[in-house]
Amino acid sequence: MEDLSASNQEAINKDSLMDDAKRRSSRQRLKMTLTHSAKDTTTAFILRTKVHGLKHVFSPYKSKTQRLFWLLAIFVCLGLLFTWSWNRILYLLSYPAVTKIYMVWSHNMTFPAVTFCNQNLLRMSSLTKADLYHSGYWMDIIPPPDYQLNTTEMIDRLGHQLEDMLLDCRFRGENCTYKNFTPIYTRYGKCYTFNSGLDGNPLLTTLKGGTGNGLEIMLDIQQDEYLPVWGDTDETSYEAGIKVQIHSQDEPPFIDQLGFGVAPGFQTFVSCQQQLLQYLPPPWGDCRSEPMDSEYFSTYSITACRIDCETRYLLENCNCRMVHMPGTSTVCTPEQYKDCADPALDFLVEKDNDYCVCETPCNMTRYGKELSMVKIPSKASAKYLAKKFNKTEQYIADNILVLDIFFEALNYEKIEQKKAYEVAGLLGDIGGQMGLFIGASVLTILEIFDYLYEVCCILA
Repeated sequence: MEDLSASNQEAINKDSLMDDAKRRSSRQRLKMTLTHSAKDTTTAFILRTKVHGLKHVFSPYKSKTQRLFWLLAIFVCLGLLFTWSWNRILYLLSYPAVTKIYMVWSHNMTFPAVTFCNQNLLRMSSLTKADLYHSGYWMDIIPPPDYQLNTTEMIDRLGHQLEDMLLDCRFRGENCTYKNFTPIYTRYGKCYTFNSGLDGNPLLTTLKGGTGNGLEIMLDIQQDEYLPVWGDTDETSYEAGIKVQIHSQDEPPFIDQLGFGVAPGFQTFVSCQQQLLQYLPPPWGDCRSEPMDSEYFSTYSITACRIDCETRYLLENCNCRMVHMPGTSTVCTPEQYKDCADPALDFLVEKDNDYCVCETPCNMTRYGKELSMVKIPSKASAKYLAKKFNKTEQYIADNILVLDIFFEALNYEKIEQKKAYEVAGLLGDIGGQMGLFIGASVLTILEIFDYLYEVCCILA
């Protein structure tokens, strides 16, 4: 029985060894089959791929030196391709921008808003005793009064009235009057805007360029109404004439900082050119594209931002606002003007640059200007003008000015900031370099992925 059991066990062991050998042989045959299949797939890929040089590396008809040369060439070209592609990617991520300037011709153009102010704030002849009392404290010559005065009413009543200043007005050769101007308040007091768009009338346009096709006004600045200079203060003005700002109807005037002066005794010609500026928001540029977060202005502009900021600054520091500032808050009294408002605003404008940070809007309209002047009146016209306006020749020379504003030509300059490099450009550059260095395209990349997929399926 023991001999029989040993014999059976030996037979079982032999069968087990034979099975193991068969399994190993089967795995080896499968492995050889897969290897040959993957090799065949790789060989087929090398023969049909469009990647230049790859078939020379594996060609059995090339010498070892030739195959090494082609292998080195492929690696060099791949290195150059990756280096150039990375350079282009970094350039795209730098968000480059380019500025383009070109001229656009138009059949007609909207005439800009023209705001002007007399350099003198209050008329001498209209001052009452109460006005003198308040104005005297304002100009630092007497103690403060013991009762309040409506500052808005005072400036409106004492400011230079356009019906008295305007001697002649023409737009495109047709007569106009003071009714074509809209009163507006600035730091210069009561001012006037032509073609403001705020009076309900449609905006005026011009059909031609050159003098005579715009606005021409003759003004009497009324120097005999100027307040005498009794002392040297920060608010003392030594000038005579008007301050003028040419601006878009979409932005309020900021004439005390952006206006230019026009002197009496001269006819001033202002040749304008409209400029439309379009900037890019971050990360390509630094303009502001969001609507303005203000309770006073709906359209964002640098001047609107500045006025809004100055208004908030005075409300925080003086608990009042100046007459020209928007809103319904309490208007500063003359005493508050002198003690707080004027010093605070001067400090803000001159020194506190961090409080009002106004970004450039992404779309804005600006007017380039060229000024020229001629003397008026001429000796030939002095007597005529003196007789016409019932003034002396000296008065005409000291007080009369003519302002002529017109478009240089019926075109505008468009300054546009554009993206210098985008994804389409990146793909085009990389595709071009792929074709140059390895002779590949997008379809070639798909061929490589298809080959890798086939190999993975075989080996899985």
